[in-house]
Amino acid sequence: MINRQLSAEPPPVNAALAAGAASSPGVAALKPAAESVRRADGVRSADGVLGEGGVRGDGGVRGDSNGSGEAGGAVPGCFSAGEAWPEGAAPANPEGYGPLELLVIQPTPYCNLDCDYCYLPSRNDRHRLSMEILDAALERVLESPYLGGDFTLLWHAGEPLTLPISFYDEAGEHIRRAQERWAGPPLEIRQSVQTNAMVINDAWCDCFARNRIHVGVSLDGPAFLHDRHRRTRTGLGSHAATMRGIAALQRRGIHFQVISVLTEEALHHPEAMFHFFVDNGIRDVAFNMEETEGENLQSTLSRPNTEALYTLFLERFWQLWQERPEDMRVREFEGLCYLAGSDSRIERTDMNNPFAIVNVDARGNFSTFDPELLSVHTEEYGDFVLGHVQRDSLASIVATEKFQLIQRDLRAGIARCRAECEYFGVCGGGAGSNKYWEHGSFDCSETQACRYRIKLTSEVVLSGLESMLGLPAA
Repeated sequence: MINRQLSAEPPPVNAALAAGAASSPGVAALKPAAESVRRADGVRSADGVLGEGGVRGDGGVRGDSNGSGEAGGAVPGCFSAGEAWPEGAAPANPEGYGPLELLVIQPTPYCNLDCDYCYLPSRNDRHRLSMEILDAALERVLESPYLGGDFTLLWHAGEPLTLPISFYDEAGEHIRRAQERWAGPPLEIRQSVQTNAMVINDAWCDCFARNRIHVGVSLDGPAFLHDRHRRTRTGLGSHAATMRGIAALQRRGIHFQVISVLTEEALHHPEAMFHFFVDNGIRDVAFNMEETEGENLQSTLSRPNTEALYTLFLERFWQLWQERPEDMRVREFEGLCYLAGSDSRIERTDMNNPFAIVNVDARGNFSTFDPELLSVHTEEYGDFVLGHVQRDSLASIVATEKFQLIQRDLRAGIARCRAECEYFGVCGGGAGSNKYWEHGSFDCSETQACRYRIKLTSEVVLSGLESMLGLPAA
């Protein structure tokens, strides 16, 4: 799943709340709110608060879908990025799709690792994104009716840093020019990259700094866990190289977030994981589940009794986090605490909301919804390529038979989730990729992924809040 910071970033929520006076507004608000979240009623929109749309692993979008990437020029009937929308003439969006928050762009499908849980095939493809494709992708977003303001451009898929520093310097200049041509309201395009960090050194840190690129690092904890799954193409562990990259970031004072994929083996070691992060100065952590998806036909989390083991892992990690709250931010914990503290619910997520995410592969093919779906081929839906940035506007693909089929089944699945699941208010209907790979259709509800990411995690966090705030357990 994509790794993305919470779109509405919550303040740190931890044991310090419980230590405050009973009259503290934050603590007082959490008590009824925690009970309300436990009931999971009163659903209302708070897109992205929980981080369900957050990035899953560092594999990303593969770019060998069909489509030559040839053709060019502006799309007829669409405003170019250099034109302001005339008053009252903003492109129509009658369906209310978006707003676009994340543009995922694949700089190359190639990856220098061969992780055994990666869902992506053909990671040997060394194709490289052209600046013409980048320009067209930016144009399609900036002209679209789904643009609602600032957004993040995430370099993601394969291993982005297998391309040279010069690529990102050139891309940064193209992004700046697109912003300068934009004549609408003030707009910021934030850059982010998800990387295994193996090649990061001072030169890369200089690149991140001058291009203002936020860094996400894929690291599965201590070496004995990380190297079990994240190996080089020659079978060597990658942990030492990743830690050298992290040391360079720390030496230069560059903030980064770590994404750790939880496999069955990791669940036996909550204390080793926690203390590894703390001892190595890793302050911002998020967990992704190993998923049954794409090339990874069977997750180790499908083994017997693993859900109980996962619950024990999270309970112990929560306890350790509460003992040393100043040492670490944990996405899963803080996202749910924020929902409780704000008494909010999620109506939908950016993984099932059309054009909240737009995904562009290295050849210019684009899709929306889950980035993981862009380049896979299925019996039910064919591939999920909806257009090409040099030929098609975003709005033009809405009327296509393929988009309508995907959207119809996704909506039906969301309706099932809403009707059947008491956790809908902290989920919003889940991710289509999980539903497809586990059930063969988007028109379904519960998945193993949602049991781990939403249901079990919610129970651990809500039980922890109840204990912390002196509430009776449910």
